[in-house]
Amino acid sequence: MLNKITTGDARKKFANIINRVAFGNESFVLTRRGEPIAALVSMQELKLLQELEDKIDIDDASKAKKEPGDPIPWDELKKELEL
Repeated sequence: MLNKITTGDARKKFANIINRVAFGNESFVLTRRGEPIAALVSMQELKLLQELEDKIDIDDASKAKKEPGDPIPWDELKKELEL
């Protein structure tokens, strides 16, 4: 369940919110001036998001590896990436 709460209200109810996230399977979107600025999610949800991100990265790398093309010299790549 996704809840919205202002940062001010979140400060006042911090312990309660943390317990609801950790043990109640709830998530919160923190807002400031009506705009979402952050989220509080359980560790289980965070791990799932990280695994999903890793899978996307692996899929992207596999696709890129299959693309034809000439290798880019390291010096040229550093310059392009401003490293």
